[in-house]
Amino acid sequence: MTDDIKNKSGFVALLGRPNVGKSTLMNYLVGQKVAITSSKPQTTRNKISGILTTDDMQAVFVDTPGIFKPHLDLDNYMDKASLSSLNDVDLILFMVEPEKMGKGDAYITDLLKKAKVPVLLLINKVDQVNPNALLPIIDQYRQLDIFKEFLPVSATQGIGISDLIQVLHQYLPVGPKYYGTDQITDRPEYFMVAELIREQILNLTAEEVPHAAAVWVEQMNKHENNKLQIEATIYVEKNGQKGIIIGKSGKMLKQIGINSRHQIEDLLGEKVNLHLWVKVQHNWRSDPRFLKQIGYNPKDFS
Repeated sequence: MTDDIKNKSGFVALLGRPNVGKSTLMNYLVGQKVAITSSKPQTTRNKISGILTTDDMQAVFVDTPGIFKPHLDLDNYMDKASLSSLNDVDLILFMVEPEKMGKGDAYITDLLKKAKVPVLLLINKVDQVNPNALLPIIDQYRQLDIFKEFLPVSATQGIGISDLIQVLHQYLPVGPKYYGTDQITDRPEYFMVAELIREQILNLTAEEVPHAAAVWVEQMNKHENNKLQIEATIYVEKNGQKGIIIGKSGKMLKQIGINSRHQIEDLLGEKVNLHLWVKVQHNWRSDPRFLKQIGYNPKDFS
């Protein structure tokens, strides 16, 4: 093992607008799924750390909710979760689409001007554009005089990832490994289980339903017939949303359960019995007390 004196380590924030590919990149970097992904914006609600350990480096990636102007208490929580990352890390990766800077990106770059650590620009999804289209994008961001490096990547295809890892080693400080070599996230298993269930709701339902749904794991420490028994509640804001998630003759809830169970068994490496309930909690996204009850605590980020 490399001596700690030569080892580089630190915390790396992944910032960007919703749906730019932050979770996909983090999953690719750590080599396993630690953050849920979907084509819908605002999929990530909490800060989730993914841990990349090599022979001479440990990078702890903080995947943050996409930054946007808030409208609800949950939105405020998500923005605070993202912005607090600026104060607690050694390096910031700002991820953008391969297109000219829009209002959302400009809003974030204004915040990044206050950063006290190096900021690198990642242009994601470069597999979808002509390489010549990247030059004017890089020029536009270069004029802001914020970024130390400009890195084209594809979080789905792995393009530019080896270059990114080399640059991370260059900019991270010398330090010890904070986590065990085999550890890939700092989140407890019950949190990951709830997220995998929520991912299936995102993938299988439409319109307002995915964003009005929250998942809380009530129990997951009991075994029966050599299977881990997991009980979880899906909260929604309206009776109509409850009906959609349950589906005709319970078909939708059954499909959510089947898909989630496969993912959870892959995560935990054991057989699982998953029991799901659906409850209505009116306007929960604007209820600070309920948000705290199910694990969203804005005070953590004040």
